[in-house]
Amino acid sequence: MIRKICCLFLLLVVYSSCQKSKAQKSVYPNHVGDTAFDEKIDDPNFKVCTTGRIPQYYEFGKSLQFKGEKPAIDKHFEILKQNESTAESGYITIRFIVNCEGKTGRYRIEEMSNDYQPMSFDKNLVEKILTLTKELSGWIVGGNPEQPVDYYQYLTFKIEGGKLIEIMP
Repeated sequence: MIRKICCLFLLLVVYSSCQKSKAQKSVYPNHVGDTAFDEKIDDPNFKVCTTGRIPQYYEFGKSLQFKGEKPAIDKHFEILKQNESTAESGYITIRFIVNCEGKTGRYRIEEMSNDYQPMSFDKNLVEKILTLTKELSGWIVGGNPEQPVDYYQYLTFKIEGGKLIEIMP
């Protein structure tokens, strides 16, 4: 009898230690890559429509969800190809959400060298790229007309000598 009680007690201890406390909140997003709202940098008027996982743009089977596609984006950023030369080279990636209304928000910036190591570009260059990215209008709503969804989009800018060389994807 004592043996059964000890085994039951041991199982109860193991089970309870495996359970997550309801008061404890996870520091991790629900899905890898989720961009949570940050009141310090995000527009509070930008709303996402999707309650679950937000897909990536390429999950719709298309490379770019933009009216006029890549040539229209290249033309929009043409001014950066005439930028003053500096010694900076690498990549600036801006990731954001396109919501079910075709509006954008929750912009995040990542800067890296040609060796894919973190680095910081000239703040003016990064700000110009971010401003021009926010000015882009013509994002196509994801999903289908009956059930539009939000999606993550990113643009990566290849910089050589302070000048814009290429925009990916």
